Amino acid sequence: MRFFALFLRRPVGTSLLCLALVLAGALALRFLSVAPLPQVDFPMISVSASLPGASPETMASSVAMPLEQSLGAIAGLSSMSSRSSEGQTTISLMFELDRDINSAARDVQAAINAARPMLPSGMRDNPTYRKVNSSSSPIMTLALTSDTATRGELYDLASTVLAQKLAQVKGVGQVTLGGSSLPAVRVLIDPRALESMGIPLDRIRQVLQDVNALRPGGLVRRGDTQWQIRSDGQLRKAADYAPLIVEWRDGRPVRLSDVARLEDSVEDTNQVGYFNDRSAVLLIIRRQADANIIETVDAIRALLPEFQALLPEQARLTVAQDRTPSIRASLFEAELTLVLSVVLVVAVVLAFLGNWRAALIPAVAVPASLISTFSLMWWFGFTLNTISLMALIVATGFVVDDAIVVLENIMRHIERGMRPARAALRGVTEVGFTVLAMSVSLIAVFIPLWLVGGLVGRLFKEFAVTLSVAIAVSLLVSVTLTPVMAARLLRAPVGHEPPPGGLLRR
Repeated sequence: MRFFALFLRRPVGTSLLCLALVLAGALALRFLSVAPLPQVDFPMISVSASLPGASPETMASSVAMPLEQSLGAIAGLSSMSSRSSEGQTTISLMFELDRDINSAARDVQAAINAARPMLPSGMRDNPTYRKVNSSSSPIMTLALTSDTATRGELYDLASTVLAQKLAQVKGVGQVTLGGSSLPAVRVLIDPRALESMGIPLDRIRQVLQDVNALRPGGLVRRGDTQWQIRSDGQLRKAADYAPLIVEWRDGRPVRLSDVARLEDSVEDTNQVGYFNDRSAVLLIIRRQADANIIETVDAIRALLPEFQALLPEQARLTVAQDRTPSIRASLFEAELTLVLSVVLVVAVVLAFLGNWRAALIPAVAVPASLISTFSLMWWFGFTLNTISLMALIVATGFVVDDAIVVLENIMRHIERGMRPARAALRGVTEVGFTVLAMSVSLIAVFIPLWLVGGLVGRLFKEFAVTLSVAIAVSLLVSVTLTPVMAARLLRAPVGHEPPPGGLLRR
């Protein structure tokens, strides 16, 4: 009784307390990130290595095996699997659930560095790794198409211009290219021609290696004249390779075009991308861990005209995939559910109690409870995602119950002739323990989700915590703000004279 009387005797302080909770929630809402799924650090890391032109067997024996031997020595590793394809190897590492993902990432990088001497010398790039996260899936995919440029030219344009510009956008964490590879000259050797001329295959390799070697040219001096010798190093077109002399046979040169077919192509012909029915290079965009997915996508869309201006006239940059429509729809549904719940509560209270002042109380208490929940969500480091929004929608029904139970009991005493202030105290005192027990029992239902181990428990932790927090805030609002508003807004029945005495007089 004295606990509830404390709030009723200080209505201004109680109102300011609830107002502070609502303002804190509204402010936290501006800082809450929006994501498709909760930000969960699964102890899983993926290692990728590439060697253009290598067969799956070569990738498995020469690339995957040395990496597996080095990665297998990491402490806390529970499982490891690898997959090798044409020119590509991917190794998936699963660590124990109590293993810190950042510490595991450092150990993975150290293992990659230790395995580097055992990898093929022809690997142009070092193996890379990335942390696997439920929210690290691509948020947007852009398609670069052209009616005149080749796939190699588009890929070169995307890697040298667009990928760097996109990586500078606020919220963008990684830009991955797909659908093609860098331009390259493919040498398709005719083994019969080599055999008939008695030229070993290794000779072709040696010629191609020598012609692309970067060596100092030096200079030639004659008297007062000096010539600087310089070589371009790389040959970039198939026509430049065709006249290369492989061997001399019977006093005449055997050129590369005599024993092989040369064509301007790409490094990996198995990488093919399409946008609708057109060949395209795809730019796959992932966000930073703490970035707002909607703000990031909006920023990219706003910069698309600038990116298009950097491209040749025949190239076209188009949005091929966008993950935000479903997230925007979820946010809209959550807002709509909140509005509908308030409207329905007001309508039900007005229909059964027949008092518009009484209907106004839950119309304020329900949004106040839900909005205040956002501040604790921000404090816990949660995001607005499918799981947390589902928890808020489910919590709407529980929040409504607390406000209606307290209000209905207060109205019952007022209709019996009790003055509003005394009825508010009597009403909240009578059902206070009931509301408390109801809220505690609801929270107890969701406590097991807090304690579930494994990946499922980590994924649904936000659901349980958000729902429990909303119920707890609703309990606080229902025993403080609701009776204070009832004491100030409700009126005694017409013709009823309140008995003399103070607020607590019986």
